Amino acid sequence: MKIYFSASISGGRKYLDTYKLIVKYLKSQGHDVLSEHIVLDNLLELERKLTPVSVYARDIQCLNECDAVIAEVTNPSLGVGYEICWALIAEKPTLCLFQKNTFVSWMIIGNNSPFLNLGEYDNTTELSIMVDNFLALS
Repeated sequence: MKIYFSASISGGRKYLDTYKLIVKYLKSQGHDVLSEHIVLDNLLELERKLTPVSVYARDIQCLNECDAVIAEVTNPSLGVGYEICWALIAEKPTLCLFQKNTFVSWMIIGNNSPFLNLGEYDNTTELSIMVDNFLALS
């Protein structure tokens, strides 16, 4: 399955280890992660070499190509919110993951789109189970 993984970049990289874990897990299950670059340690440096227009075009192309979207939303990000909205309008199955005891925008958790799934996790076992359950239904 082609997965678009979305997570905070310019909004903060505090949860980068979690992002890496998710992408590694998806790949280990045989999925193609179209936005795998998101977990590179030097991503901000690499993206500074690109134009905003080229980054937007690349990401929208990947969103249009994917079968499903998985977004880690523990760290608020305007870009991630935009990508989630794009995915829902395009009727892409979307999973928003977030750590327990974290405030998540009510624009996400209050959305009743049939394409939106929420996953609150406390550890990596719960995280992988939520991802597996989501992808089994997508």
